[in-house]
Amino acid sequence: MDGHARAARRPGGGPPLTPGAGQTRYSRVSPFEGLTGELRRLPGIGAKTALRLAYHLVKGPKEDIRRLARALAEVAERVHPCPRCGNYCSAEICSVCRDPSRNGSVICVVEEAYEVGAIERTGRFGGLFHVLGGRLSPLDGVGPEELHIGRLVERVSEMDEGPKEVILATNASVEGEATAVYLEELLRPLAVRVTRLARGIPVGSDLEYVDGTTIAEALAGRREVRGDGA
Repeated sequence: MDGHARAARRPGGGPPLTPGAGQTRYSRVSPFEGLTGELRRLPGIGAKTALRLAYHLVKGPKEDIRRLARALAEVAERVHPCPRCGNYCSAEICSVCRDPSRNGSVICVVEEAYEVGAIERTGRFGGLFHVLGGRLSPLDGVGPEELHIGRLVERVSEMDEGPKEVILATNASVEGEATAVYLEELLRPLAVRVTRLARGIPVGSDLEYVDGTTIAEALAGRREVRGDGA
């Protein structure tokens, strides 16, 4: 019996090892490798960071891992997009949509749900939100059908009579600008005021270090200085 035949049999004379289709004797992944691989799937996590996080978890108390697992399982079971705005929540309707004090005549459109929190933390916006779930990107196969644009049109159409406004708070990227232009053309016929977030010089920055595009945006969005400080 040659070396290959001997290697193919189990120790003790058992039946030969016959890997299934697409499998080899090296294809089995250890729990640690599986954890590292799952961590690498998270945005902004590379191979080295995933490895450090995995080692941090396994060398800590076992209860920490169990608590993290329970939290992930609870999120998987309970958290879902709000059927009205698309923001994530654990209740039937998110806290913003069910708040009667919010101004229902103003909708702020954002790309992702985590951007809702950024605007809420300012304490200066009292309207409603609409989460698109991304931005138009034909190269990545993301068209209007992949975003929550149809629901946005429905919400605007259902708004009460009177002054209405949709604030386009998409990001200042090429895709974000293209998404804003598309939405503006789509919403204008609905007798709604469509606005865009202003862009300009960041507070506390020196003009010398600001890029030309930002300065151009600031010049285009300049406003009159009034004596009341507004």
